[in-house]
Amino acid sequence: MNRERQLAQAFLALSDTYAAEFDPLHLFHSLVHACHDLLDVDAAAVMIADARGGLRTMASTDEDAAFAELLQLQNGHGPCMDSYRIGEPVSVPDIAAERERRPELAIVMTEVGYDSLQAIPMRLQERPLGALTLLRRRPGRLNDDDVHLAQALADSAALALMHWSTEPARSDDVITRVQSVIASKATLEIAKGMIAQYADTTIADASQLLTTYAKQRRLRLTETVQALVHRDMNPAAVVEAKPRT
Repeated sequence: MNRERQLAQAFLALSDTYAAEFDPLHLFHSLVHACHDLLDVDAAAVMIADARGGLRTMASTDEDAAFAELLQLQNGHGPCMDSYRIGEPVSVPDIAAERERRPELAIVMTEVGYDSLQAIPMRLQERPLGALTLLRRRPGRLNDDDVHLAQALADSAALALMHWSTEPARSDDVITRVQSVIASKATLEIAKGMIAQYADTTIADASQLLTTYAKQRRLRLTETVQALVHRDMNPAAVVEAKPRT
């Protein structure tokens, strides 16, 4: 598939809020994977601000524990928090040069194998909602075209987030809708743990099983995880879901 078609499909996936299967959790999944596929990066994650101003990870292209620790370090400080607060991109072209300023981040990034980081604010009409984390396994700044494209993708996702409900969005609905999605993400993490324990598998595999089950039955992922957590569905139904060949 050529780049132009990839771009078109990415923006369609982020903006098609009227699709029956549109799900705010899947929106973030689409965002990070579009960044991974279209930009010169090796990993991506999106974090959204909670009611207290901390950043919560909503989706990432890497679900390893070490990568989750790297993201957690930016909950109260770090490039992503800086980007969220000022509403502008923040670049860390070489983490080795940041050892004195950001020692914990430098250690964890090096351990996980990343050398540079680009943070992009996720904004709604210039109001920051969170930030993208874009990581590369080599030093150097992300080129200007990719920074611009990442910002466009993030802003498109922010706009979609506010229009996925059938009710028209008002300015005072921003916090309510964002917090609703954060709550859904928390439910998703509980459901992942339930499936991982039931199937004796990893969190990453549990995530894939949940996604496969929801897609095969044309259900919203939020509906699936809520049914699991509320004990309205047996974990066996998810574990037995098989990817289509």
